[in-house]
Amino acid sequence: MKITEVVCQILRIENVAAKTASCQDAVLVRVRTDTGLEGIGEADSSPEVVKAIIDAPFSHNIACGLRELLIGENPLETERLWQKMYRRTMYFGRKGVGITAMAAVDMALWDLKGKHFGEPIHRLLGGKQHDRILAYASILFGRDGAETKSIGERWRAAGYKAVKFGWEPMGPCEALDRELVRGARAGIGDAGVVLIDAGCVWDARTAQRRAQAFAEQRIEWLEEPLRQDDVEGYRWLRNRSPVPIAAGEGECGRESFRPFIERQALDVYQVDLARNGFSDASYIRARVEEAGARLCNHCYTSPLTAAASLHWLSTCRDAFLFEDCVEDSPLRHELTLEKVQAEDGWIAVPDRPGLGVTLNEDFVRDHLVSESR
Repeated sequence: MKITEVVCQILRIENVAAKTASCQDAVLVRVRTDTGLEGIGEADSSPEVVKAIIDAPFSHNIACGLRELLIGENPLETERLWQKMYRRTMYFGRKGVGITAMAAVDMALWDLKGKHFGEPIHRLLGGKQHDRILAYASILFGRDGAETKSIGERWRAAGYKAVKFGWEPMGPCEALDRELVRGARAGIGDAGVVLIDAGCVWDARTAQRRAQAFAEQRIEWLEEPLRQDDVEGYRWLRNRSPVPIAAGEGECGRESFRPFIERQALDVYQVDLARNGFSDASYIRARVEEAGARLCNHCYTSPLTAAASLHWLSTCRDAFLFEDCVEDSPLRHELTLEKVQAEDGWIAVPDRPGLGVTLNEDFVRDHLVSESR
């Protein structure tokens, strides 16, 4: 079996708002073979930049577009192809968008591999340890505590036992920050799980004070309180925080995660399959479990990444929560024919071959803004 075509498609919904939500556009990679099989993947990154990395012609031996590296290869050799892409794109940068483009390809290759063998990806990764996982509704904060409370009440009524609130307007004002978290707890109720995503807004000492204040509301974790590259800051904070510290959604590949793991800087490592692919996510899983920390997925894109995340997270020994984006975006809910969403607060792991989801080709056609092959 040989790869004959690598198709890159950019989709975009009609109304793109100025907010931190990556479910407003998407870049799909479709790997096709001479046997008629197709694998599908996506990257959580700027779609046009990812497309450029896939489309780029040969420049020299360590600066080559991914399509040229993949045509004619055996798609089942996922580890070798990851290493080939990593080596031959060295001058694209080692921890950023180049890795996200590779992750999209890798996701497609594993989907294709599963279809070829007639097995779900979790079985090819070694076997699932969970049939279903408690899901948390992942959503943005309201403008204030009252609106945040209403948002929490909405998702509690929808069956979620856990909700994460994130990003704007948290950060500049301590009084508003406290109000937002009190609103979150009031909306979810005493028995619910509250998670707070600060959105990279503080220095370590400020984050420590916020963590102490938020502990009164019994939050499950404080996510990304510091800038993403501040490994030592995270290590310092984790050793002093009364609540667990989570981060990792912006990390791309094993080398990006390595310093956090080696410095034991986090309580919860959040791995995005659309930025790491199955190949590196499996390595990260083993290292984090060895270090005695916990793993969770990051997912704020489409059902493709939600399905990929479920396959991977189900193989994690201590998986305890699944990030379930509940943004009201057609890209999140209509890209595939199958629904990949929690029911009564729990989300089931797919058992069909590959990713276990099928693209809604009508949706793709209606939202397609660019394509290359």
